[in-house]
Amino acid sequence: MSRIWRAVAWDVQAVWNSARRAVTAPGPERDTTVQSLKAAGAGVLAWALAGWWWSAPMALLAPWTALFIVQSTVYRSVHSALQQFAVVVTGTLLAAGGSMLTGNNSLAAMAIVLPATVLLSGYARFGTQGVYAPTAALFVLAYGTYTPLDIVHRLFETVLGAVIGIVVNAAVLPPVHGRDVRHLRARLAQESADLLYAVADGVEEGFDKERAATWHDRAQRLTDLVTDLRTARRWSHESYRLNPGRKLRRSEPLLPSSDWDFAWDRITDQIRQTLRTLAETSQGRPALTDVPDEAREIGTELLRAAGDVCAQDDYAGALAVRESARVPGAAAGCADRAADRHAALHRAQEAHGRLARLLTDGRHQVTPALGALTADTQRLLGDLAVVADGRPSGGAEDEESRQEN
Repeated sequence: MSRIWRAVAWDVQAVWNSARRAVTAPGPERDTTVQSLKAAGAGVLAWALAGWWWSAPMALLAPWTALFIVQSTVYRSVHSALQQFAVVVTGTLLAAGGSMLTGNNSLAAMAIVLPATVLLSGYARFGTQGVYAPTAALFVLAYGTYTPLDIVHRLFETVLGAVIGIVVNAAVLPPVHGRDVRHLRARLAQESADLLYAVADGVEEGFDKERAATWHDRAQRLTDLVTDLRTARRWSHESYRLNPGRKLRRSEPLLPSSDWDFAWDRITDQIRQTLRTLAETSQGRPALTDVPDEAREIGTELLRAAGDVCAQDDYAGALAVRESARVPGAAAGCADRAADRHAALHRAQEAHGRLARLLTDGRHQVTPALGALTADTQRLLGDLAVVADGRPSGGAEDEESRQEN
């Protein structure tokens, strides 16, 4: 019993924390609260027009539609409205046809119509709105209202609710999603740096197979972050489509160019390949474990410097001119970070040069592990050079022009 009470107390505390964050700081909790209140407001407004002012016979359909049309983006609201209208038309006409075919026998009509509408609800073109096909059919069959005038009323009230939902979502704090892009972009750089620091410390101290496997798992999660970043960017781009509120904003949120996604995709992949090579050196096979001690010392220095490049990454550096107009001293701060990135990259490249010279040094045996580690880190530094320059191909201006279009 005490376990149940602890679970209830935990849920209550979680709800309270979410409510507090929704009030005190911007974030997903506040976004959810705003969208929920907008949906409720759209439903109330639709009922006021259809039920209270107009006294429509099917007034329930207007607020019912408006509630579900307030989506997370204006574009999605319009898209959902078109889907829902098609679904309601389909469900209503099938139900009316079934009622006329069975002589207004609701049980027999349901036996004919509901299997067809439930199957239609899974049609990909209807998306998440497909579930309303059997719901619309049930409204018709349960109330026995399928005359031409009743059908026109149903469709008109559905359109009324959809229009109200779209207008409310577009006119009242229209949602723009860019926070996840900025958060994931910063998190990707920081977690890459943290992993490279951890590996550098491990190479210096010595590591076993389990520790190397943990590094490789963390590297795999970095590639998952890149996937999340791409998903968040698609969501951000969709939020700008058909969004009138964007033109009313005094300033746009700074978003890293989508060209960075490809750059970090390559960087995280090279980190994963490098750590895979290191993991193989811990497997006890002589051909893989024979790495000179000097190579381990150089590798520690190289990886720590590569981590510094990631840690000093700042996508706003690519937008320094634009940012300096908003925040005094921003351009100078970006310039300092750029200098630190270049210095860290230079240290890493110098260390890699010493590592490569071991391959031709007759005092050391050339092993597959040493050759693979040299090749992997060379590719990693080549991709990190893009970050150190602060501007991938395409540049931030391309991102802004894409958003404008």
